[in-house]
Amino acid sequence: MDTPDGFAPCRVIASYDWAALLTLIHTEYAFMQGRVDPPTATDALTPEALADQAARGEIWVIEAAERPVACIFLTPKPPALFICKLAVASTHRGRGLARRLVAVAEDRAAARGLTHLALHNRVELTENHAAFTALGFAITGQTAHEGYERPTRVTMQRPVGLR
Repeated sequence: MDTPDGFAPCRVIASYDWAALLTLIHTEYAFMQGRVDPPTATDALTPEALADQAARGEIWVIEAAERPVACIFLTPKPPALFICKLAVASTHRGRGLARRLVAVAEDRAAARGLTHLALHNRVELTENHAAFTALGFAITGQTAHEGYERPTRVTMQRPVGLR
C-alpha cells in the first residue's frame, strides 16, 4: 500500500532485522516498568520469538530510514483477530501510524472472515485504554494473570467493518 507520506505498512517475514524490531518494542514499552503488575513480558522477547510470531501469526511494520518505527502483531483466535505489541516510536507519534496498523488488522480479519478485533491491555494503563477507545475499541471484560486474584488486564474489542 503506497501512501503519500511514505509510511506504508508491510508484513514482516522470516528474514527481518529482529534486533531493530526488539529495540522499538523495548523502547516503547519501557514506560510500563514499575507501573504494571505483573511486569510486562516484553523484555523476554527474543529474535526467535519474533520469527515464530511472524511464521505462526503476522507482524506488520512501518519503516522510516529502513528502521521500524511502528509495529503490530496479529494472531487469529476465531472469531477474533487479536492485536498485540502495537507500538509507535515516540519520534513518529501523531502521524496516524497506529490507525494505519489497526486498519491493516481490520483488513486481515475481514479476509479471514473474522468478526472483530480484540486485544488485552493492562488495567493500569488508562491512557492506552483512551487511545484504543479513540480507535473504535470498547472494553468488554477484565481478566487476571495466573496467580492474581484482582483483574490485571482489560479486554477491548472492535467490530470488523467499523471504518
